[in-house]
Amino acid sequence: MSDGKAASLDLGVIGNGTLGALVDARGRIVWCCLPAFDGDPAFCSLLSPRTGDAGWFDVALEGERRSNQRYVDNSAILVTRLDAEDGSAIEITDFAPRYKQYGRVFHPMAIVRTVRPLAGTPRITLRLRPLTGYGARAPERTSGSNHIRFLLDDGTVLRATTDAPLPMLRDELPFLLDREIHLLLGPDETLTESPAKLARSAYEATLDYWREWVRYLSIPAEWQEAVIRAAITLKLCQYEGTGAIVAAMTTSIPEAPHTVRNWDYRYCWLRDAAFVVRALNRLGATRSMEEYLRYLYNLAAGADGDLGPVYGIHFERELLEREADHLAGYRGMGPVRIGNDAWRQLQNDVPGSVVLAAVQLFFDRRLESPGDAGAFTRLEAAGEAAWRVHDQPDAGLWEFRGRSHVHTYSAVMSWAACDRLARIATHLGVGGRAAFWAERAQRVRELVLARAVHPRHGWFVDAFDSERLDASLLLLADLHFVDARDARYVATVEAIGRELRRGDYVYRYATADDFGMPETSFTICSFWYVEALAAIGRADEARALFEQLLARRNPLGLLSEDVHPETGELWGNFPQTYSLVGLINAASRLSRSWESLL
Repeated sequence: MSDGKAASLDLGVIGNGTLGALVDARGRIVWCCLPAFDGDPAFCSLLSPRTGDAGWFDVALEGERRSNQRYVDNSAILVTRLDAEDGSAIEITDFAPRYKQYGRVFHPMAIVRTVRPLAGTPRITLRLRPLTGYGARAPERTSGSNHIRFLLDDGTVLRATTDAPLPMLRDELPFLLDREIHLLLGPDETLTESPAKLARSAYEATLDYWREWVRYLSIPAEWQEAVIRAAITLKLCQYEGTGAIVAAMTTSIPEAPHTVRNWDYRYCWLRDAAFVVRALNRLGATRSMEEYLRYLYNLAAGADGDLGPVYGIHFERELLEREADHLAGYRGMGPVRIGNDAWRQLQNDVPGSVVLAAVQLFFDRRLESPGDAGAFTRLEAAGEAAWRVHDQPDAGLWEFRGRSHVHTYSAVMSWAACDRLARIATHLGVGGRAAFWAERAQRVRELVLARAVHPRHGWFVDAFDSERLDASLLLLADLHFVDARDARYVATVEAIGRELRRGDYVYRYATADDFGMPETSFTICSFWYVEALAAIGRADEARALFEQLLARRNPLGLLSEDVHPETGELWGNFPQTYSLVGLINAASRLSRSWESLL
């Protein structure tokens, strides 16, 4: 998939809706937070612990000279092959169990590793070295007849059970791998069956689950593999316990080399989650929308006022930002942050994001519990919030920390909230409410057109009465605020191509922000530009650019938040839901029809 020019963030992701783990190209687990996405990373070597050579789970092959990885087709099961100089080889299979049992989806805090010999007489060393306290120290350890227990700072107990000789794991003794061995990481529970039997049954059930899930996706005819991998990864970013969707599984992978743009993305931005829901809805995976809406309803029930931009996966409102002193950072590029002060900001597109995430609930006849009058009434609260802020300054979707404006995208999202509520009311037969919301939508629309179009150039600008452009303006046609053939929109797309594009990549904006000039391209902006090019009739150009963007995926088909335009290297938190959403949406727009290929 990758052209090999940039080996950045060459990681695979496994998960099950409770936890997510990142595995490097050599099969080493380098990141995993416990007991859930927002927890203390027991495996944190990705962010360079100052304590030394620890924070990972490694299967080291003596004399290793080559590795390669793949996913088992249509699954979240990762396979790593290691080859040694003497011709011996091993295979490591990693997954987090997820399968249907007793009428529900089973997704424990667990990882299963299976290591088997493939050729020759391989010698391996098992090195299980978790840390606790965000890399501060090795946890207290005890062992039994066939397991090791690690007591983490928050009271979580990580238990590793194996059918390998325990001294080989406990004391890191090298040994000849002459048979398949199994290692189960999970809660402090005694196994009722052998590790081998549990690992095999969990593998089969997990593979069945993912292949059934993928089978019912409505994927485009072209770029199927890329879309399937993106869809699975988006599903892995939804926390099953509450329905929250994290922006990414990591914290503090910088947006560019040696920058302080290091943020914690292990939380649920209502905007980002709405993008994820709409992308999965497009593929027919509507259950994610239903689970996310339950999360939203719980947030709304506990809120004293309007919803904020970002919440914890367990409904936390305050995400106080601090630094983890014991982690030096990705490639030593700190700081490493815990928490995210974006929770304090006004981001006025949030009510519109809430409404857009819920619209399909009222129109999709496949759903067991479609939206009704009660759900509409609850959603109207978000519409009222959108109306109140439609002409108010905010930090915007780019989360400026030092300035505020009446951002065009935020105002258009207020329009979208009112417009969609009018459509839902019409569908439900609530005529009075339909007229009410349609009138408000029209007033917002007239204001945006009066204040957010450049008086000389005729294109949309980033904020009321501004001279600047930003990439969010590419979404105005997709939101149905204007037609793609509208001269103002066409002029906007062309201006963004001139002002914000650098080679194959589009920047969010081209002016200095709170931290200076942006150095990397925000990947979803390039996908938005691809869609916009296609919408205004430049489909061939859009397809060529889309192929170039696909080449930026890592060898397992995954993307982070940003791409460096000069090196093609991936930067920013990983895997980034925004980027994968952009891939899915662009592929769906550009793909030829199934009928044309059959």
